[in-house]
Amino acid sequence: MANALGKLVGGACLLAGALAAVTASAASYPESDDPIKMTINDWTGQYLTTHIMGSVLEKMGYKVDYVQADYLAQFAGLESGDLDVAMEIWETTGKDALEASLKTGDTVDLGETGMQAKEEWWYPKYVEEKCPGLPDWKALNDCAKIFATPETSPKGRYLSGPVTWGGHDEERVEALGLNYEVVHAGTDAALFAEVQSAIQRKQPILAWIYTPHWLPIKYKGEWIKFPEYEPGCYDDPKWGSNPDKAFDCGKPHGWIKAVGWAGGEKKWPAAYKAIRNFTMTNQAMGEMIAKVDLDGQPVETVVQEWMDKNQDTWKSWLPKD
Repeated sequence: MANALGKLVGGACLLAGALAAVTASAASYPESDDPIKMTINDWTGQYLTTHIMGSVLEKMGYKVDYVQADYLAQFAGLESGDLDVAMEIWETTGKDALEASLKTGDTVDLGETGMQAKEEWWYPKYVEEKCPGLPDWKALNDCAKIFATPETSPKGRYLSGPVTWGGHDEERVEALGLNYEVVHAGTDAALFAEVQSAIQRKQPILAWIYTPHWLPIKYKGEWIKFPEYEPGCYDDPKWGSNPDKAFDCGKPHGWIKAVGWAGGEKKWPAAYKAIRNFTMTNQAMGEMIAKVDLDGQPVETVVQEWMDKNQDTWKSWLPKD
């Protein structure tokens, strides 16, 4: 009896110890009650990415605030600690700003998201019937008239993204001697609404299209093939076909990264680990963007549906130690 009692007591102690370990592990975060301020930029995919990661952080017990911020101007806030996390910095348009910010030591690279960025001048496939030289950029001037509008004629019209996105389109037009006028859409939604309307009417249109997004999944089209980007194209006017101008090439393409305020590494270490583990595919993100932009579903509904259907995925982002 005494031996059996000893085993029960010993077993109870082991169980209590295990429970204590689990409790300690669960209580290791949140490390601070202060909210993690996550930036919201002006395109649907970034809303989704940020709210998915924010929902995971809330599951971990963190408080999350969503703060509207300009895409490139947000680095000042991240460096000062007024903002904490930006989930989507695209190599296509944000590489230089990210590298400059990291050099200050006030921000940290939180890793690639798994999504691959491409954003470039794009046209619907049927346009090639009127301009068979496409997608070669050298065909653009010969076909400027088919892209012209009453406002831009005799120049072709290129519908660019909102000014806050950067992209150097005006510099590209000048450096490559393109007979085009750059017209900026006011918002992400306005950009894609105009492109979709043109496609439905089978009208020629040349616009800034990016992926991950639903449009290049839904519609056949091509990106203009500019001279391939190299860092020297943006930095050295002597690079490329125009010895006097930089930006005589296409945009870079590649990773999409998250970046954070450096102080957050110590303040919320488990949260930063989870953000570094975040991963998403272009296809999955494009399908979610379509649910918001095309089907009219609220971001919150789409995020909750993804969270419910992909529990194994987001739970794998949680830190193991």
